[in-house]
Amino acid sequence: MANLTITVDKESLKKARIRALEEGTSVNAVLRDFLESYVGAQRARTNAVRRILTLSRQARSRRGGRTWSRDELHERR
Repeated sequence: MANLTITVDKESLKKARIRALEEGTSVNAVLRDFLESYVGAQRARTNAVRRILTLSRQARSRRGGRTWSRDELHERR
């Protein structure tokens, strides 16, 4: 594991320590969980974008490479 040094004001750190203590955890654990969640959310977005692009390519190949005109996209029935 790597170490990380951050700078926060004393009052914020004091409040964070109190809240973490009330929740039975530590500020270190809260920050670690946040960073893991942050990275996981980024991976989820990246995977979603990849999936959308894949579906788009598949849809295009099923249309024989044909694209729609603006009028076709906005056609109302």
